[in-house]
Amino acid sequence: MLALIKQFVGGMFSKDLGIDLGTCNTVVYARGEGIVVSEPSVVAINKTTGQVAMDGSAVGNVAKDMIGKTVEKVVAIRPMKHGVVTDFDVTSAMINYFIHRVHKHRFAVMPRLVIAVPYGISKVEKRAVVNAAELAGARRVFLIEEPIAAAIGSGLPILDPIGSMIVDIGGGTTEVAVISCGIINGAKSVRVGGDELDEAIINFVKSRYGLIIGTQTAERLKIDIGSLIPMDEEVTRAIRGLDMSTRMPREISISSREVRQALRPAIDKIITGIKEVLDRTLPEIAADLMQQGITLAGGGALLRGIDKVIHRAINIPVRIAENPLHCVARGTGAIIENLDKFKVTLESDNDVE
Repeated sequence: MLALIKQFVGGMFSKDLGIDLGTCNTVVYARGEGIVVSEPSVVAINKTTGQVAMDGSAVGNVAKDMIGKTVEKVVAIRPMKHGVVTDFDVTSAMINYFIHRVHKHRFAVMPRLVIAVPYGISKVEKRAVVNAAELAGARRVFLIEEPIAAAIGSGLPILDPIGSMIVDIGGGTTEVAVISCGIINGAKSVRVGGDELDEAIINFVKSRYGLIIGTQTAERLKIDIGSLIPMDEEVTRAIRGLDMSTRMPREISISSREVRQALRPAIDKIITGIKEVLDRTLPEIAADLMQQGITLAGGGALLRGIDKVIHRAINIPVRIAENPLHCVARGTGAIIENLDKFKVTLESDNDVE
């Protein structure tokens, strides 16, 4: 009886949330408000106490700034890998932090959550997400596959008998899916995302210049001068790192042409994944795609020229969704606002027992 009363009270004082629990970033949509949180999926843990550092506030942007700079007793952890929970307790602490960020630390907060998960993960992996959310205080948890959430957030008519294709390039994976009538008719999860693009730049710089750089330096290069097609004016950036031979700090200049050379092999893996899904697509849906085109979502869609490179490779129209970084979160939000309409696309916490 006490548990029922707690859930009732928690429901009264809680806002339903949609969560894009990504490898690199977590984006939270609050019912009736829109996107209210967009921060890195990073938590800084005090190794001595096992608790979140800085009295529980070292999550998101604060924790990301600690990566590579923390003292021995504090470690910055990314508890998701390829969109899957790799550290249960830290994931739960992160979800709990974001829930209370939205609710301003109100008493008895127990929201319903819609959480996006990668396509094709196992029931055990889904259960880990549900358990982490329940431990964080959720009273009900619904799961939605990321490609469907991204398609909804991109404005695609996924419930209609029309074929739509979404390519969601996230931090850990790229989700490629063909959807119609609310059902995924063909999909592939490619283990390439923002992390691998950063790693490609790190390896390129190490191989060509004998310089070790960190992930944040690589990410800045990708964002500032990364492109997949020649730029009107090729530019260079100065970067600093650790010389492999002298073990001393050193500075070099790297060009946008070199960054493009580093990124292209990873992008080719994404194109191969798209081709594999298209090869298995039903003829009628393939005909729809020639008219509807392919929609790109996720942070990777912001890489300059990626739409043009994919179009050249497959000869199907390609468009970039509006604000692609938030497509999955907007999709979970649309579901939160219209649970009955989209229930066919969901798995509940009871479905993954």
